[in-house]
Amino acid sequence: MNAKYINTIRWRFIWAFILSILSGAALLTAVYQLVNSSLYVSPETKPSPYTTALKWIINHIGSAPLLFAAGVVSFLIFFFLFTRKIISYLEEITAGIQKMTKVGEPHRIEVRTTDELGVLAENINIMSERLEHSLMEERTAVQSKNELITGVSHDLRTPLTSVLGFLEYIEQDRCRDEMEMRYYVDIAYQKTQVLRKLIDDLFEYTRVNSGGPPLVLERLDLKAFVRQLVEEAVPDLDMADMACTIKDHTREALWILAAPYELVRAYENLIANAIRYGREGKKLEVSFELEGDQAVVRISNFGEMIAETDLPHIFERFYRAERSRSQHTGGSGLGLAIAKGIIDRHQGSITAQSDMYRTDFVTRFPVAED
Repeated sequence: MNAKYINTIRWRFIWAFILSILSGAALLTAVYQLVNSSLYVSPETKPSPYTTALKWIINHIGSAPLLFAAGVVSFLIFFFLFTRKIISYLEEITAGIQKMTKVGEPHRIEVRTTDELGVLAENINIMSERLEHSLMEERTAVQSKNELITGVSHDLRTPLTSVLGFLEYIEQDRCRDEMEMRYYVDIAYQKTQVLRKLIDDLFEYTRVNSGGPPLVLERLDLKAFVRQLVEEAVPDLDMADMACTIKDHTREALWILAAPYELVRAYENLIANAIRYGREGKKLEVSFELEGDQAVVRISNFGEMIAETDLPHIFERFYRAERSRSQHTGGSGLGLAIAKGIIDRHQGSITAQSDMYRTDFVTRFPVAED
């Protein structure tokens, strides 16, 4: 018989049943021999009270009922002993399930057997791990929500306070002349533009990271796509007094599956970030490579180095490498987080590297099959 079917709870109870019968029978045989030897008394020997009582019981009740009763009792005792481990293991599993359902906390059960109880314990452990993962995700979601509210409140408060201050100054007719009033109106207008940009980025970040509708993918030449975006960024490069260098390490087209209208936002944010922080280096570099089945685009600037402690966090929302939350240098703090969210939705990856000479943002996408 296959060991797979023998090593089951059913067969464990069957073996316990058989062993209980055999053990009870052996015990009854031994007791029967002992009783017979104790009942035999020589005529010269006076019988003991024990022997007299035993003979009276056998004569008035009968040996068969006594053996049957002793057999049932011995069977139950041996069956309890042989199934004690199974029952205690079942009780342990039951207690673990009750703890998970009542307390709502993960609980791990030691897998001791390979039968149904072992499989049950293993499945409970898997369920416990999923429960723990769900609880961690719930805590992370709550923490992320609180951090999001805090970040939005902080970034909205600063320009809004400025706008209210300048408008109050104008509304109270405290301006000396029309030129001063226009000056304050212009500042208020710029602050409202900052607010609009922050709100747009916030909506975009929420849309990207909430999943949204499935992407409509099409074949896209990533090389030509990024080149076009770089050309569109020439006015911004001119304003920053920066030059752009394109290095093509492969003559082949880098075909990927992507949603162009989604991916354009990611690379616009990466290029804008490189321009914002690379002004001192006066140069933006974009390179294309084919590494195995990965289409690689590297966007580099030669500005100030990103600290090693900041690198793991730069793709987090509202995180800025500089300590001041200046809108003039730090943007909304959502651009890189939006870029990462879009690239992740395309099954791609983005990493950052920085040293004293240059800072690289490297994106990788699976190459589309012909």
